[in-house]
Order: sequence, then C-alpha cells, then structure tokens
Amino acid sequence: LMDPVGGLSYREPAPHNFSFNSPMGACPCCKGLGYVNIIDRDKIIPDATLSIHQGGIVPLGKYRNSMIFWQIDAICKKYGHTVKTPIRDLSEEALSDILNGTTERLVIDNDTMATQNFFQTYDGLVKYIEMQQGEEATAAAKKWSEGFFTRGECPECHGDRLNKEALHFFVDGKNIADLCRLDISDLYEWTLGLEERLAPTSRLIAGEIMKEVRSRLRFLIDVGLDYLQLSRPSATLSGGESQRIRLATQLGSQLVNVLYILDEPSIGLHQRDNLRLIDSLKNLRDASNSILVVEHDKDIMLEADHIVDIGPKAGRKGGEVVFSGTPGDMLETSTLTAKYLNGELSLPINTHPRKGNGKKIVLRGAKGNNLRDVTLTLPLGKLVCVSGVSGSGKSTLVNATLQPILSQKLYRSLTPPLPYDTIEGIENIDKAVRVDQSPLGKSPRSNPATYTGVFTAIRDLFASLSEAKIRGYRPGRFSFNVAGGRCETCSGNGYKTIEMNFLPDVLVPCETCSGKRYNRETLEVRYKGKSIADVLDMTINQAVDFFQNIPAILGKIKVLQDIGLGYIKLGQPSSTLSGGENQRVKLAAELSRRDTGNTLFILDEPTTGLHFDDIRVLLGVLNRLVDKGNTVLVIEHNLDVICAADHIIDMGPGGGKNGGNIIVTGTPAQIAKTDSPTAPFIREQMGC
Repeated sequence: LMDPVGGLSYREPAPHNFSFNSPMGACPCCKGLGYVNIIDRDKIIPDATLSIHQGGIVPLGKYRNSMIFWQIDAICKKYGHTVKTPIRDLSEEALSDILNGTTERLVIDNDTMATQNFFQTYDGLVKYIEMQQGEEATAAAKKWSEGFFTRGECPECHGDRLNKEALHFFVDGKNIADLCRLDISDLYEWTLGLEERLAPTSRLIAGEIMKEVRSRLRFLIDVGLDYLQLSRPSATLSGGESQRIRLATQLGSQLVNVLYILDEPSIGLHQRDNLRLIDSLKNLRDASNSILVVEHDKDIMLEADHIVDIGPKAGRKGGEVVFSGTPGDMLETSTLTAKYLNGELSLPINTHPRKGNGKKIVLRGAKGNNLRDVTLTLPLGKLVCVSGVSGSGKSTLVNATLQPILSQKLYRSLTPPLPYDTIEGIENIDKAVRVDQSPLGKSPRSNPATYTGVFTAIRDLFASLSEAKIRGYRPGRFSFNVAGGRCETCSGNGYKTIEMNFLPDVLVPCETCSGKRYNRETLEVRYKGKSIADVLDMTINQAVDFFQNIPAILGKIKVLQDIGLGYIKLGQPSSTLSGGENQRVKLAAELSRRDTGNTLFILDEPTTGLHFDDIRVLLGVLNRLVDKGNTVLVIEHNLDVICAADHIIDMGPGGGKNGGNIIVTGTPAQIAKTDSPTAPFIREQMGC
C-alpha cells in the first residue's frame, strides 16, 4: 500500500480506521465531530451602521480610554478612518486587521500618553475571544465567548467525520461516508446484488458480511425508519425514532423467551407506518417472546392479544386494574377506555372551521435538511395542524426553521434557523411560545407550584398570618430554596441522595424532616390547620377547595384543574411528571398570564402519553387559546387532533428524500377529498 515514486503510503486497513470514534479514523481537524466552532462576524458586529466608538463591536462595548481602543484607533488611522467611522464604511483591510490582528508596528498616539509608543504586534479580537475558550479560562469567560461562535462544517472532512485515508477506500465506487449519507431504503437497494458487481476475491469476502448488513437494514425498514440515514446524529432523533431503532436491534438479535417492555412505541408515527410497527411487534411475539406495551394508540390496543386497563380515573382516583382480557371482551365493558374504543364516546370533528383573523405569516424558500424550497403560509387566529408521514420534514419546517426565526426576531435568540429566503407577517404576532414536553426545570426542586408562580402567592399568604408576623417571618421563610425556614439537613430537598457508585443513586427521606422540607418552627405556622408542607402535598383538586376564598391563588390553580391535572400535587417534583403533564402545566402557566390575543403557540406531538379523555381536555385548552384570538400551531399524527383543526398543512408525500414538500392545505373536509397519505385516515375518522 505504498507509491514508491510519490512516497504516499497507507496503513494496513482495520475496522477502527473507518470509525470516527477512534483516533485512527477520526478527522484530525474536527476530532470526528464533522463540525467546528468558528467565530461569527455577524455576532461580533450585529449592526454595521454603528461606529466602533458607539459600541458597534459587541465584545468591546463602547469606547473607553484603554490600550485596545488605542491600538484599534491606530489601525483605523493607518487606513484613513477613525473609530467614529461607521463600521460599514471601514475598508475590508482595516476590519480584517482589527479582527484578525496585524504583525506591523502600530504607532499609538494618544493624549493620555506622555510619548509616542511603538508596539510590536496586535493579536486581534478573534484571537482574544478564542483564548476565552482555553482550559485556563473561567466558566463565565467561556460562556461569554460562546456567544460569538457558530457551528460550521469542518473544512477538512466537509462533515464526513473521517480522515482522508479512510475516505479513499471505495466499494463499488462509494466510500463509507457516501453510503452513510444514503437513506436506509436506498442503501438497502444498493446492497442488493452487490456481490455480482465485485471481483471474485472480493465476492468471497463480502458474502457473509453483506448478508448481515442487509438483515439489519431490513429490520430498520420494517419498523418504518427507511427515511433515516446511518450518519444521522442521535441527538436529532425523536423519542419514537430512538425507541424504534432499539426495537430493530432486538428484532435483529432473534432472541427467544424474552419479555420486551415498550413505552409508547407509536410516538411520532403516522397512521400508515403504525401498521408496520404492529407487524414488527407480532414478529417478535411469534418468535416465542412476550411483548408488554404501554400505549394509548387505538390500533395497537385493538391488535393486542390481551389488554389491561388501569383506572378508573387518574391520581388518587386511579391505581386499579378495571379490566383484564381480550380487546373483544373489553369493547363490551363500560370503562372509560372501552367507551372510546367502541364508539360510545368520541372526540368532536371540526365541521365549522374558524375563519381566522385574515392575517398570516409567510415563510418562503425553506431549504433545511430535506425541505425543497418550501413556502409555508400560516393563517393566524386558527388551530393549525401540520401533518404528514414520519420524516416528511414537519419538525424541520416548524421547530428548526420557523420557530428559531421568530425567536431571533422577537427575543434576540442566538439559535440560528435552517436556511430560508424571506419571512413576512411577523408584525402580526407579539409573542411566540413553544410548549414542549421537556421537564419544567432542570432541578427536582421545580414543581407545578413554582413553575406557575402560585407558590409566591401561597408564601405571601403564610407570611401574612398573625403567627408569622409575631415571629417576624417574611415570605422567604416559607421557601425550601432559602436558608432559614427549610430543613438544613437535606437543604430543603425532603430527601437525601445516597451515591451507589456503579448503581443508580438511591433517594431516602430525610431523617430530620421526614420529607417535609421545612424545619419545625416553619411548620408551626398554619393556615386552616395546614402547614406549608401540607399545602405542597395537596392535589390540585384539594387545593382548589382549600383556597376557594383566595383569588390570587385560586385563579392559577383552577387553570391546572381545568386542563385535567387535578390529580397531581402542587409540590410534586417535575422529574416525576410525564411529558404530557409537563406540557399541560406549561399551557396552564400561559393561560393564567395576561393575554394579548396575538400569541403564536407551537406544540410538537402534544398527545404523546395522553388518553382519549386527556386529548379531549387538551383540545378544549387549545380551542380556548384560539378563541381568544391566538394562533396554535401543532405538529401531530393523532387523527382526533387533525380532525379538530381549522387548517391542515399536510407534508410528504414520503419521508426523507421522498418528502420535504407541502402537498395539500385546507380544512379537514378539504384534505379528505385529496389523495395525500393522510387523507384516507381522515376519511375513516370522519366516517365518509
């Protein structure tokens, strides 16, 4: 593997030479990441109409009588400018020297200096910012400097993540990066008949290997992931996609007598792909395995061999097995789930869509990921649903393009949107709120009471009690985050964390406060016989009755009750709430705020983890928001939500390279008359 003339040599190839996780295969420039962080000039100079003196260079701020400004002033004078010249009028050479430095001797001529001074070099602003990312820099300096970086494609490997040597090995004209960029369906097609296209020796080597490759690709296709690429970063996958990849792994393992437990495997799946998922689960079952699925999807429930229904309601009113048997037997019962399955109860279909307010937002030329120069017209004052098969580009269009644009324009967010041409109509909204299913806070201390702000009013109430005034307690005394009123043994957590080294940490109740979070003196202050710890332990339903005469508290907790969260506790740690519960708490917080009627709410799969009856409540909340004049934009596969929308934007027709287009738009009745992939399911749902 050596060229005797040029001297170029290759190492003997081994598997790690083709892995970007190995130093032997990773690109030396980006260390196998495929991207590098580079200084973004637009972040350093966001407004070129300002001068350096006015603070046009953000990292420097406004002009001060200091050495770096003297040096920059010398550079400006060298090119015939001053620091008061608008940055857009500075020559490119002057701006380059200011940012990147110069090796020329600078003549500093300043009134505050006794003599002219000659300085050898000026390193430049870019180098100074990069130094703040070094190992010796403080956390604050690193965070400050990160604001001036942007992620860019690695200039050496161009995003392929491997070194040049690895990228110069070819099979049938393609290197490993070319194959990883193909959609899984295309890659599977490429592998078919590959052996016939190889030399006899290579054919012998490839035979068994290709059998394994095709088998694994087939499993990914069977669970509906044919539109993904092998090079897709796992962080960009949805929860449902990640779960289905793990499912494909188990299908490939071909184990027997295994109990598989799946939690909501239908997340992010279009109805068309649901059938493929059900077939995959049945194949696992037929291989002598047992499948236990936690699921709300109607099709999966009806296809099950055995169904266990838990209820009858939620929280304290639940926790019982109300039915156990076959789906056929369940349809004849009267449980809440059975009533929705047998048609006794159903969610309303929107037969009279709203007209909206006549205004709209128009996003033109969206080209991110698989989008094909898409123009999105979003009518305002309506409940708008973005539908389409998995991988058709819904999240790319809404979450990665539209939402970051609005955040930049309205809140000066630094998150860059994916490529687009123009956007019109932002002036028609005054807020854009993304209501996702992420936890309410990063700490277990976060809970519904603190997130919605009602805890402040509760603490004010306790501080106003005569017992608290006699003792001199202020509202901070009733916070479990502040020293004074909290239990100091557990620092207000209510539990102690025991680290188990190689096992998960164990949480045990605090031996001092027994999980109440507060010290004895604080708990002695009571309202209607209840301490602050007793209040946090109340469910929302109990709290509504308890605080019915306190409007400042009742208003916020009543909203939580109205959106179906009456069963959760006020002080329940956010880490114990499901994604759907987190999302509804966030919606409640928005509903309790003063409303302008010009807000755009963006939700991604809000029905994840929700029962039919929860979806009914959720739709009631969304319709309340729209009735106030707001716009709700929902990415959804659930037919109940799709059929309740005023306007549908259907994307497709397929996933990956076969998607990326808006194929039809209109009301549910109008979409039902088309031949889009979603239309037949809408027709079935509407009974037409």
